Amino acid sequence: MFVCTTFLIVYLFPKSGKFKYNFEKGKPWQSENLYAPFDFAIKKAEDEINSEKRSIESQAPLYFDEDETVKVNALDAYDIAFSNTFSDSLPRATLNKLKSAGKDVLENLYTLGLLSDTYTFGDDRIVEILSGNVKKRNTVYENLIEQEDLKSFIERKLSSEGLNTYASKFTSIFFDIVEPNLTYNKSFTEKALQDELNKISYTRGSVERGTLIISKGEVVEGDKFQKLKSLQSEYESQVWNEANYNWILFAYTLLVALALLMLLLFLRKYRIEVFDNNTKVTFIFFNVLLMVFITTLVVNYNSEYLYVVPLCMLPLVLKAFFDARLGMFTHVITVLLLGSIVPNSYEYMFLQILAGIVTILTVSELYKRANLFISVGQITLIYIVAYFAFFVIHEGSIETINWNTFLLFILCGLATLFVQPLIYAYEKMFGLVSDVSLLELSDTNTKLLKELSNVSPGTFHHSLNVANLAEASANEIGANAMLVRVGALYHDIGKMVNPNYFTENQSTGINPHDELSSKESARIITDHVINGIEIARKNNLPDRVIDFIRTHHGTSVVYYFYMKAKEMDKDIDSDLFRYPGPKPFSKETAILMMCDSVEAASKSLKNPTSTKIDAFVENIINKQIDEEQFLNANITFKEIQSIKKVLKHKLANIYHLRIEYPE
Repeated sequence: MFVCTTFLIVYLFPKSGKFKYNFEKGKPWQSENLYAPFDFAIKKAEDEINSEKRSIESQAPLYFDEDETVKVNALDAYDIAFSNTFSDSLPRATLNKLKSAGKDVLENLYTLGLLSDTYTFGDDRIVEILSGNVKKRNTVYENLIEQEDLKSFIERKLSSEGLNTYASKFTSIFFDIVEPNLTYNKSFTEKALQDELNKISYTRGSVERGTLIISKGEVVEGDKFQKLKSLQSEYESQVWNEANYNWILFAYTLLVALALLMLLLFLRKYRIEVFDNNTKVTFIFFNVLLMVFITTLVVNYNSEYLYVVPLCMLPLVLKAFFDARLGMFTHVITVLLLGSIVPNSYEYMFLQILAGIVTILTVSELYKRANLFISVGQITLIYIVAYFAFFVIHEGSIETINWNTFLLFILCGLATLFVQPLIYAYEKMFGLVSDVSLLELSDTNTKLLKELSNVSPGTFHHSLNVANLAEASANEIGANAMLVRVGALYHDIGKMVNPNYFTENQSTGINPHDELSSKESARIITDHVINGIEIARKNNLPDRVIDFIRTHHGTSVVYYFYMKAKEMDKDIDSDLFRYPGPKPFSKETAILMMCDSVEAASKSLKNPTSTKIDAFVENIINKQIDEEQFLNANITFKEIQSIKKVLKHKLANIYHLRIEYPE
């Protein structure tokens, strides 16, 4: 898992060198004097290149195709149309003058060119007229005639010839015979423009190896800034890195392996139960890999959207399934991994670690929807405040602040709310259980608990009492109260197999154990643990809940039947009357063992007093300690004393005698 995750993360990372200096325009150079490590060209600034492109685009010629047959056809049609329009009653000299004037208008019209469509080009744009893809002549766009200007052009030409009287007749003739002779050649124009754009030089000058680029304390601006950007680009370009590709790959692998190794060592030292569980380790590594994958996708697409990635979902998810400390440690490791691929890495890492800390500190009881919304609001606020502070430090003012970045933080907060359905999906995929699922299981209307209340009502009531005691005890020592409550509700479901063999369900006064030997009775009693595990698995209860069924009696002895058998045979083996175990191996399972034993035995108290209850609780729990039942649980003597105190207080309240009401 470690090796596979390492190589997958390295595969996602960009395979390029990284410039080892951080610099910002307008800020002093903090490092030592920088000399050129090799020859490199000075790249033009992006604004300068864009300006050149705009200049070329505005001055690039437009190309129009001319159809020469249109003019010939129009002149032929003109002779016929003229004869049909003007009567022979006019003097021949006048007719000849009019006909010649009309031809001049047509000649002039087609010499300038009549457009086939209306365009929005500037009047001063150069136009090249093509005839069969060969340049014929050039002009400017304002000299070309658009169809909507045709009437005014004809009237203007006739007026100059003094033929205003015949303008309407000529207009009708021309509108019948005139056709456009110029068509915009878009593909030729774009090809010619692209040829000009390709001629743009993206560099200006060069820097030789060993040349001083910038001195310590100098302000990074102007030409120095451009030289630094050019050097950085050379470091990160694929061309420069081809010879060093394997070294860069090896270095990335080392860094990623070290980070993941720290995570594994943390699990081995502080979370050994997680380290020993392949599913849980896979789950943690999968989440780290998922966050790296999403962030890499965003960086490759557009790094401006980097803060949309809801990285705080990682500590939220891990806290839901494990604990806050593991969630925070994994979040920091992930942020360190991402620091090598994101721009402005220090700012990014500062913001994300700060947000992760806020996530861990503010989100409690994730199953409560209001808590999640409040926490997401606080995370978003921290993002905005921290980013604002960084921007002011870098720029010195807020005049040029990009308010759209704040919108990205809000979108990140909204995306974080997706953690609830994500947790549900993870539960199904990895077989884990969160507090949300525990809340659902704690509902006494679930199918299994309803069946328990119908089949074994006494056991169900006992489980409710144990759940209340265990929850109060867990809250007292800071254990998982929701988990121990659910464990208490289900710990005795195995008694549904033979409910009448347990005293809390014997309502008729008949005890079936009277007809059995002590060994048989003990076997039925101890079997409720095995039966409970089988019922739990059939009903798909989580393993964390089944652990309570397995451990709530530990390896203790069914003392009543053991002593009864010992009266018959003093040498009888106590292991025949012992529960199969294992012993409790967590604070929560240890709490349940104490509460279960105390609650069950408390039913035998006669005339309970405060002194009796205190001695009773001390006796039962001390006996469990003497039998080393808590040896595998990470619970301290101080915590056990606190649990004793809670149990004594609760039992005193339960058995508090009310005043006797008169009949």
